[in-house]
Amino acid sequence: MSDSPRVLILPGWQNSGLAHWQSRWEALHGDQRVEQDDWLWPRRGDWMARLDEVLLGDERPALLVAHSLGCHLVANWAEHSRLHQRVVGALLVAPPDVEREDLPPQLHNWRQPRRGRLPFASIAMLSSDDPYSALERATALAQGWGAEAVVAGPRGHLNGDSGLGDWPEGRSLLDQLRR
Repeated sequence: MSDSPRVLILPGWQNSGLAHWQSRWEALHGDQRVEQDDWLWPRRGDWMARLDEVLLGDERPALLVAHSLGCHLVANWAEHSRLHQRVVGALLVAPPDVEREDLPPQLHNWRQPRRGRLPFASIAMLSSDDPYSALERATALAQGWGAEAVVAGPRGHLNGDSGLGDWPEGRSLLDQLRR
């Protein structure tokens, strides 16, 4: 079992609280959160470097589980890192529209999203009423990344406020990537 992929949790801006499915997965399944030095003023390069550090610290392959801004972390990181061969796949949940006019100033250095195809399998779980991205914009990001887009219906930002609990539907998608 030691060669099975480890699961790396990549929260978005402001981290994921206790009610968030990412935090619940960490507690239930032993997934590893990639901790960032600054959750409030995220610097893209710093976040990418931290992901590299975590991947270098363990040679096992990894599955990335990203939420919100974490999805953009995956896309940016994959474009620049030589370690992408260590990644088996990525579950990308609720990628926000970082080109919106009302983007908070803390996120302006993420304003130009990477749209290139990811070098590993990926599934993007999208919500039809995500307040941070219109479904059309999120679908276009998923297509650019080469991710299979799955629409969860009207579930908000697919976070702790969405009432997902342990979110077995998301875990099932992760298991698809594992296989």
